[in-house]
Amino acid sequence: MTRNIFRSTPAIIAASVMAMVSPPLAEASEILDQIENYSQEGQIDTIEQVTNVNQLRDVSPTDWAYEALRSLVDRYGCIVGYPNQSYRGARALSRYEFAAGLNACLNQIERLIASSEAIVREDLNTLNRLIQEFEAELATLSGRVDNLESRTAFLEDHQFSTTTKLAGEVIFGLGGVVSGSKNDGEDDIDQVTVFGNRTRLELETSFTGEDLLFTRLSTGNFPSFADETGTFEGDLAFAEPADNDLGLEVLFYNFPLGENTQVIIGPTGVAADDIANTVSVLDGDGGEGAISAFGTRNSIYLPPGDAGLGIIHSLGDKIEISAGYLASPANDPSEGNGLFNGPYSALGQITFTPTDSITLAATYVHSYNQSDTETGSSLANLQSFTEEEFGEAVPTVSNSYGLQASWAISDKIVIGGWGAFSNVAALSTLEGQIDRGSQDVITWAATLAFPDLGKEGSIAGIIVGREPYVSDSSIDELGDDDDFSLHVEAFYQYKVTDNISVTPGLVWITAPDSNDNNDDLLIGTIRTTFTF
Repeated sequence: MTRNIFRSTPAIIAASVMAMVSPPLAEASEILDQIENYSQEGQIDTIEQVTNVNQLRDVSPTDWAYEALRSLVDRYGCIVGYPNQSYRGARALSRYEFAAGLNACLNQIERLIASSEAIVREDLNTLNRLIQEFEAELATLSGRVDNLESRTAFLEDHQFSTTTKLAGEVIFGLGGVVSGSKNDGEDDIDQVTVFGNRTRLELETSFTGEDLLFTRLSTGNFPSFADETGTFEGDLAFAEPADNDLGLEVLFYNFPLGENTQVIIGPTGVAADDIANTVSVLDGDGGEGAISAFGTRNSIYLPPGDAGLGIIHSLGDKIEISAGYLASPANDPSEGNGLFNGPYSALGQITFTPTDSITLAATYVHSYNQSDTETGSSLANLQSFTEEEFGEAVPTVSNSYGLQASWAISDKIVIGGWGAFSNVAALSTLEGQIDRGSQDVITWAATLAFPDLGKEGSIAGIIVGREPYVSDSSIDELGDDDDFSLHVEAFYQYKVTDNISVTPGLVWITAPDSNDNNDDLLIGTIRTTFTF
């Protein structure tokens, strides 16, 4: 077949044009995908019908096939292109691809004949010759299409749901305290290796294609090390001390309100990071990325939860505004609880993305009885501290301010960090046991990530920072954290397959619980994550 034939026979060009829409085929499954792409009766969204040859940005009037293409578009409407308005007509094609394109043009001409539109006899004769020439390929394609339709019908009959996708994550965690002490260095921490799990099943349901009903069932038995170490510092992000009791962890509904606004509403498990972008590239919610709770994201996002409303509004491509109100326990009808009378957090965030590689965010959170982050020193978690020391958690009100940043220097290096300041005020003296006063709580971190290190999908990370500590306090009985405690974390997440990753990591805490009398704390883990 020569170039002159292509120039003189628009019908042949029609077939070749259709055949050059997708990359060459090597496997039977790819051929089936190609057939589906060429089908004018069930065309997928990635291909768009061309109504004017000038829509194809890589086809110019100087091309040798320009007039033939223009004729085909005008006479038969037998050409499609990529969504980016390219045609890619210079690439080679196989006989199967040519046959698939020929079949697509035959379908178009059959429709024209059925609608009594005139068809040039010369083109019909050419098509008849082509049908005879490619009879074997057309028969093969027809058989494959029938097989595809049969398989599709089977999947539709046996699929889990027409609206719901099931996803899951299982973590096998091996870890323990390598060294350390507590109680001002008087007691050594048992160096016991533990092996546990965290398991999540998620149902993602969409009714319109743009909304999402998200349901997560969760269980696990991997312990928190806080009881053993005497501090929240260094605790692992995938800890799930639930004794393997399955429960509903998250339930919310996300839907669009106009083109630029998303609304999240949920009765349980809604968190600040569902509403606001945490910016950190190491935020994998325990299953991926950082291995510690502190290293996962800025601690300012940790207290708010767990029922309420969130709104996310985009101002163009560079600015996003997030706002939310979350209460817990919102389902308790007793006095001092419920949606508006109990613990709650109101948050707002502005996220600014000046370039594709830089993201900045400023966050504000006002909370009542939701000030503890369960990271950092014991004293920086005022409610749990007073409950342990005095038998009752002091009610608090807090105002927190956070800044987050991430900069992808290249595809292989991302630097980031965050900082937060909280003023936590005690609203009770606990019957004279403490003074009314407030704490200034500070935290910060710097992160370094190496995406695709060693293998695509893998990532290594280093986190250096200070977990939340009390820098100043007007509650005389409690005081502040004078000693400097540093958090240093390193991990490497190796992607074994698309669904399995293994992450060894270490967390080193100096002066645990902001107490120089305690020996340095070293926690090691090997996290294996399965996703499906």
